[in-house]
Amino acid sequence: MSDAIFHMVPDAPHPVAPYSHLVENDGWLFVTGQLATDPVDDSRPLPEGIEAQTHKVMDNLIRVLQGVGAGLHQVVMVRAFLTQFERDYVAFNEVYAGYFPPGRRPARTTVGVTALARGGLVEIDMIARR
Repeated sequence: MSDAIFHMVPDAPHPVAPYSHLVENDGWLFVTGQLATDPVDDSRPLPEGIEAQTHKVMDNLIRVLQGVGAGLHQVVMVRAFLTQFERDYVAFNEVYAGYFPPGRRPARTTVGVTALARGGLVEIDMIARR
C-alpha cells in the first residue's frame, strides 16, 4: 500500500472546515463532500432551491475530480445528504440522474440529515477509482 496523497485543488471551493478536497491512495480517490458554495467567491449565498444547489454541488465535485485528472466516469460510490429529504428527494434525483448515463450509475446512499454547513440543502461525497 502506497502513502496517501492529500490534494487541495486550486479551482475548487474553499473548504468550510479543515479537510483536503480529495485523498488518493492506490488508485482510489476519496472526494470530500461538497456544498453548493461558489468556488470563486465563498462569501456568495448558496443558490436557492434543491435543483440549483444539486447542479452547483455536482459542478464542484467535477472541479475536484478534474483537479487530479479524473472525472465522473470513474466514480463508483456516492453518498448524498439532504436536509429536506421528503420534500427534495424526487427533484434531487431528477437533477442527479443527468450526470450519469443509464447503465453506468455509481452505487449510492442518500440520507436525510438535520443540518448541513452553510445552511445547504444537499451535500455529496464520492469515491472514484483510477
